[in-house]
Amino acid sequence: MSELHKFIFDGLPVRGMIVRLTDAWQEILRRRAGNTGTGAYPEPVRELIGEMAAAAVLMQGNIKFNGALVLQIFGDGPVKVAVAEVQPDFSLRATATLVGELPADASLSQMVNVNNQGRCAITLDPKDRLPGQQPYQGVVPLFGDQRQKLERLNEVLEHYMLQSEQLDTVLVLAADDQVAAGLLIQRLPVLGTNNLPGQANEDEIGLNEHYNRIAILVRSLKREELLTLDVDTILRRLFWEEQVLRFEPFAGATAPRFACSCSRERVGRMIRSLGVEEADSIIAERGHIDVGCDFCGQQYHFDPVDAAQIFTSPDAQPPVEPIVH
Repeated sequence: MSELHKFIFDGLPVRGMIVRLTDAWQEILRRRAGNTGTGAYPEPVRELIGEMAAAAVLMQGNIKFNGALVLQIFGDGPVKVAVAEVQPDFSLRATATLVGELPADASLSQMVNVNNQGRCAITLDPKDRLPGQQPYQGVVPLFGDQRQKLERLNEVLEHYMLQSEQLDTVLVLAADDQVAAGLLIQRLPVLGTNNLPGQANEDEIGLNEHYNRIAILVRSLKREELLTLDVDTILRRLFWEEQVLRFEPFAGATAPRFACSCSRERVGRMIRSLGVEEADSIIAERGHIDVGCDFCGQQYHFDPVDAAQIFTSPDAQPPVEPIVH
């Protein structure tokens, strides 16, 4: 079963989380492989999507936010867009859209950042948005301070966290066809709610010796270890000299799990947003409107009568954004 663990280091301004997605990740891959229109992900895309899913769970678990966290990577390569979305209850979904051929060992830049135009966006979409309220979105390029291409997702997200929160963060991410996993360590601000009292509130970016020591340990974790070892073993091997305080894990009923928010009603509203003329032209050309959800593979079929009802139903809702990002 998938699981998420949170922990802190006793007396130190450092917190951590580790996630292992097993059944949730395997369900995402199974649905994609069963989609006759797309087929299974190529290996480098599978690894990217798995790492994004693990990272999105860690980032959702790192904030107190009643809404969806959406992690997107997009750019000018054969992977047009890759998306991982995690709800506050850790239900998640992920997908990627390919528009060209991909080398078997493609790097991140070869997938989405061929000409250094790639971007990473993190969107926080509140469940109870006020009228006119827009989701918060932060966007960073897929290159470093010297415009060098970043080739690992963890490098992109560490750069994002440093820019957006001014907090040192280290991430280790890995995915194969069975497990998507991630380990996050972050330096806490010295002063603030729920942080260590009685210490000077100074800028310690890159300077806190306790965080730096723990970060070195985390970066020693190998991909194979993250994918194959259980959480207890990983924490014991890395931090056997540290005082680690662990919280009740999110496992079983509270564990991260696959879930998709698509529905026939949402698809109907998407068709309404196209307008009558566009819907009629699709009907005239094909005799029906078929829409497939990129996240879960569910197919929605609308014949001419169904399509007409979308625009004549007295309780029809105003158009909303499409279900596919």
